[in-house]
Amino acid sequence: MAPSELPELLFVYNADAGLINGFLDTVHKLVSPSTYACSLCALTYGAATMRPEWREFLKHLPARATFLHRNELVEQYQELAQVALPAVFRRQSGLAWHPFLTAAELQAVPELPQLIQLIQAKL
Repeated sequence: MAPSELPELLFVYNADAGLINGFLDTVHKLVSPSTYACSLCALTYGAATMRPEWREFLKHLPARATFLHRNELVEQYQELAQVALPAVFRRQSGLAWHPFLTAAELQAVPELPQLIQLIQAKL
């Protein structure tokens, strides 16, 4: 499949971009992980770095993956700004984004292996 024919996945974290925000998120995950608002972050990242299994999965993902934080989503895709986060969107051939995984679906995923399985099944 040519790269332009690959589906695109847009992963959006329920966290803001930036060095200070990243530091505060890391502290929050360490101090009170049960109250951390981004299940996507919690599944795919340890305290501060991407989980190796996730990094390896992304290398072989049959889709182009883009990652944004909530403040970046508002800047780049205003039409998606009202969607509950975290979320994953999908589009084909540059058309409109459609929900792929909702915040509720991501919240229900207990561990990274189940997230990987869910993404593979839906692709």
